[in-house]
Amino acid sequence: MSVLRPLDKQPGLNTATILLVGTEDALLQQLADSMLKEDCASELRVHLARSLPLPSSVDRPRIDLIVFVVNLHSKYSLRNVEESLRHVDATFFLGKAAFLATGAGRESHCSVHRNTVVKLAHTYRSPLFFCDLESRDSRPPAPSPFRSHE
Repeated sequence: MSVLRPLDKQPGLNTATILLVGTEDALLQQLADSMLKEDCASELRVHLARSLPLPSSVDRPRIDLIVFVVNLHSKYSLRNVEESLRHVDATFFLGKAAFLATGAGRESHCSVHRNTVVKLAHTYRSPLFFCDLESRDSRPPAPSPFRSHE
């Protein structure tokens, strides 16, 4: 296991590999599936990791972008990302890393304050996106757009 560096391997032709790092397996898988459904001129690969460092492997592809996913409802999620950041070479933070804060829509349930994640992203000079990701199983049923008139 070693520090993840952006230039460890040569880039592939018309290929991009994104690494999603976070503790919410089902949500990361759903995000990866959604990304892969999009029509793209290049080949997109998405890999998931609960944390860093990654095991050393000759077969591991070059990582073009790392997205650190922080669940605002879990302090464990934040600590996991903070620990993982120690295993990333500083040059990744020159346009090859981003932060994604999930659970932003239910602020009353948050155990991690938004400003904590804002400061983290600012420290690493990386973009931060706020969103709500829900697994299909945890989502309440959507209200029907049709009403019965009796």
